[in-house]
Amino acid sequence: MPAVRIRHLCSMAAALALAVAAPTTATAAPQDPAGLREVLFVGNNWDGTADVLKSSGDFAKIGRINVIPDKKQRMAEINADPIRWIYFQVIRNSVGEGHDQFVDDMYSTPDGKSVVVSRPSFADVVSIDLASGNINWRFPVAGYRSDHMAVSPDGTRVAVSASTANTVHVLDINTGKQLGSFATGDKPHENIFTRDGKYLWNMSIGEVHTALDDPFWDWTKGDRRITVADATTYKQVRNIDMRPRLDAIGLKNFSDAVRPAVFSPDESKLYFQVSFFNGFLEYDVASDTITRVKTLPKNPQTSEDRTTWVNDSRHHGLSMNPEGTKLCVAGTMDDYATVVDRATLQEGPLVTASKPYWATVSGDGKSCVVSESGSDQVTAIDFATGRKVTSVPVGDHPQRVRLGHVPAGWTGPSAG
Repeated sequence: MPAVRIRHLCSMAAALALAVAAPTTATAAPQDPAGLREVLFVGNNWDGTADVLKSSGDFAKIGRINVIPDKKQRMAEINADPIRWIYFQVIRNSVGEGHDQFVDDMYSTPDGKSVVVSRPSFADVVSIDLASGNINWRFPVAGYRSDHMAVSPDGTRVAVSASTANTVHVLDINTGKQLGSFATGDKPHENIFTRDGKYLWNMSIGEVHTALDDPFWDWTKGDRRITVADATTYKQVRNIDMRPRLDAIGLKNFSDAVRPAVFSPDESKLYFQVSFFNGFLEYDVASDTITRVKTLPKNPQTSEDRTTWVNDSRHHGLSMNPEGTKLCVAGTMDDYATVVDRATLQEGPLVTASKPYWATVSGDGKSCVVSESGSDQVTAIDFATGRKVTSVPVGDHPQRVRLGHVPAGWTGPSAG
């Protein structure tokens, strides 16, 4: 192909990359909306509750929400449908590690009156009234399992992955009405809206429940890619397969399943984890190339048997401080979390944590907050020093941690 033609195609690719610019790192709002209080929602997956904590400072517990007030009704439906019952049991005994998955993700509504929750074992999304604890609306997803969500910048739309249907639904956050949907790769996982709310990025992770975890069998894991969709028309705009980009830098034995990811404040870089890897990679959006790889220390006590790692994760959880100078990494199977300098990629102290499953940023932007699913607590780590600030006990198997709002003075539902 002529050199001029190649340069032209490269220019077009760069322009498209910028046109569907990556989402920015979430930062704390300068002040809370009138009558509302900023909080952290912590989803306790195995016991079906969400703890509500202060968003910074001592992260003290404010209240707790029962996210499965309709459990009796949902279980009756599942027990009456043999196919649903089989899927319910599969979820329990695979991704659930022998437990039911009652809360994966959650976001509050803009008015702070409700929290919207995805419930994997019930294959749905519900809106729960924070005053009463009652369900406002329920949306059953396609297939048999719901997963990660994302909320649009204006707070009016919520996207949810239907992991067994390879579909993302976009819902009106106040009514639960579906606004649209789009197809993804196998097992859609993380969702992220762009800053302007025009595009939605989805990362599909493929089959993570099989024992075919050796790199030789990686091809059996399915179609894993980033799908970028127009959030108005719900048509696919771009697909990014990390396989050829990994191969180009000699990482042929790396999985191309993009797990948690975070973008730099200027939206030029994507930092992401992949299955089985103790570390993360840096991807340049404009040039469409992987530019740096950071390998983090292994815990010598961690088994090298990949089939023992939860859902193909070695490290699962990544966040960035608002200034874009520090990354926080949850080293899930290596039982630590650490803050990494973005410029040098030098890690700080390895803060002991029991199976940390997620990492987010505190309301004041000063701390990284990780959920310790193995010890039922969340731990705050100072971005500046990389050292532990505090730990707060929560419910059984905390996973997703999200910033949100509740009414000022709220301490929990009056019922439920």
